Amino acid sequence: MSETIFTKIINREIPADILFEDELCLAFRDVNPQAPIHFLVIPKKAIATINDITEADREVVGHLSWVAARVAAELGVADEGYRTVMNCNEFGGQSVYHIHLHVLAGKVLGWPPYASKPKNLE
Repeated sequence: MSETIFTKIINREIPADILFEDELCLAFRDVNPQAPIHFLVIPKKAIATINDITEADREVVGHLSWVAARVAAELGVADEGYRTVMNCNEFGGQSVYHIHLHVLAGKVLGWPPYASKPKNLE
C-alpha cells in the first residue's frame, strides 16, 4: 500500500489536531468537518479498505469503535448522540485508502444521511 496522508499524520510529517493516541490508533479532528464535531479514528497499521481487514486485525478494528465512544464522551456528545461511518472503496465514498472511522456529532443527523432531519423530528 502506498503512503497516505494518514501515514504522514501518524509519522508526524504533517500536523493534525490529535484528540487521542495509543499504540494501536490515533483520533484527530477532520480538516473538512461535515458536522460541528467531526473526527477520525485510524489504526496505526495501514489497512487500505474494509475488504482488507484480516482476522488478525479484529482487535484493532474493534478498538477504533471503543476509542470513538471514549472521545465522544470526552467531547461531551456521547449522551446526545453521534454517528460513526466507515466508507469502503469509490462507490462507498472512500477517498483515503487507509481505513478510518468518521465520528460526527453536535447536530441532529438525518437518515438517510442526505436528509436534513430524521422523520420523527420533522
